[in-house]
Amino acid sequence: MIREKVSLGTINPVIPTDYPDPDVIRVGDTYYLASTTMHFFPGCEILKSHDLLHWEHASYVYDRLDDTPGQCLKNDENIYGKGMWAPCLRFHNGSYYLSFCANDTHKTYLYKASSIYGPWKKQYIEGFYHDASILFDDDRVFIAYGNREIKLVELDNDLKGPKKGGLQRTLVKEENNNVLAYEGCHFYKINDKYYLFLIHSLPDRWMRTQNYFVSSSLEGEFHGGEIFCDDMGYFGQGVAQGGIVDTPDGHWFTMLFQDRGGVGRTPFLLPLRWKGAVPFIEENGKLPAEIEICNSIPDYEYMSLTGSDDFSEGSKASDKADGRKTESSEFDSFGMRSFWQFNHQPEISLVKQDVKKKRLLIKTDRLCDKFDKAINTLTQRMTLPRSRASVIVNVEGLKIGDRAGLGVLCEEYCYLAIEKTEKGNELLLISKENGEEVEKLRETLGNEKAYSLRIDANTFALVGNATIFWKRLPEKEFKPVPFSKSLQFTLAHFVGCRFALFMFSTKESGGTAEFSDFKYEIY
Repeated sequence: MIREKVSLGTINPVIPTDYPDPDVIRVGDTYYLASTTMHFFPGCEILKSHDLLHWEHASYVYDRLDDTPGQCLKNDENIYGKGMWAPCLRFHNGSYYLSFCANDTHKTYLYKASSIYGPWKKQYIEGFYHDASILFDDDRVFIAYGNREIKLVELDNDLKGPKKGGLQRTLVKEENNNVLAYEGCHFYKINDKYYLFLIHSLPDRWMRTQNYFVSSSLEGEFHGGEIFCDDMGYFGQGVAQGGIVDTPDGHWFTMLFQDRGGVGRTPFLLPLRWKGAVPFIEENGKLPAEIEICNSIPDYEYMSLTGSDDFSEGSKASDKADGRKTESSEFDSFGMRSFWQFNHQPEISLVKQDVKKKRLLIKTDRLCDKFDKAINTLTQRMTLPRSRASVIVNVEGLKIGDRAGLGVLCEEYCYLAIEKTEKGNELLLISKENGEEVEKLRETLGNEKAYSLRIDANTFALVGNATIFWKRLPEKEFKPVPFSKSLQFTLAHFVGCRFALFMFSTKESGGTAEFSDFKYEIY
């Protein structure tokens, strides 16, 4: 066990990409973090760390949820901006528990596993519990949840619903804030006192702040208030909402998040200290200059949360080579690396890795007229402050009307595609603007077998931008496309912008696009 002091200014955000609503626990000397993944599949990613500073993928809780038309992008339905969010992760009596609600099904889900790597067993908790947090209290179990009015419900021993005759009450409520009232529950029992950690906004303008409430009993009155109101120097965007955790040597931390424009919502690690029973983050209006970190495995090499892929082997082979544990997944036959997620629940039979040729193949089985309706779109998060994605697209297997390429997936998306037409291949750039698709470029290319496409994303500011490039394979230099796309966070998708590999058919299904040499750079 190594203790080291780290400058607080050098580590935030501790994960420079989109991992919102973090809940964090410690089991022994290992930390686990669960985050919202919304409409992406596989879903509910859990990360692990040995020092709270560096994180890698541990597992996904589910491959599929309820197979609804919206989750599967069927019948012109989708779950953008919905799906799972605000998970609660707990470890109790040798088992891991993960709960969340889904805003498309209006259900509350509970998954249980004996290992963080799964397999995870699914059940439902009767009721819909917004931003809920579970508390195991001796032989009783409770769930705190809500927006504006934070409620408490005692659950039955099987965690399937409210306990008959069990405790139900309102813990705190906020009636006069019309910007954002209390929500984002994180509920704990520490030294025989009960703590609620919540967010809300300043009442006169949008800015997240972190709040706490404490009571000596579940029946008693909860007292507290604001404990952190700081934008950390970033455009008035407050840092708030997340779990708290202690270290093996008795220090406490909180993992909160901040809206960071087009890249999404990024976790921040901040010290949590105590004056008696009162938690605080700042002292005299200031954060400490440095914090002390307890590192249980100092030489551990963490796998990246984003990355390049030559499609020569899947995540299972890569993880096993590194000595990582792996969870069983129905995606094993595809062999997807852990940093990839599909835009919605995929039809995995249409996706294949040809490891000998080092190619990813995406085939179509239906017609589609828009980028955000295409199934099997494979995505990766963008990273602060700038990230770049490039890929080679082989179009030999495309049918007339097929479009395949590289895009930016968000509400106001854009994509660069090679479209197979009667005249040959055409380079096509589409940008969604004010809710409508606009054709920004169409250029006749010829009949080459493959092309290389690239997107550079600058995501530091609240509104970032993406620039787009392409080239024929024999060419050494990429050609810039005279176009710049704004990158921003919107509530319609409720996630950061992502790089996306896609293929869809507009006239005849059955075509296949092949992707190779995907490169991801942070610069």
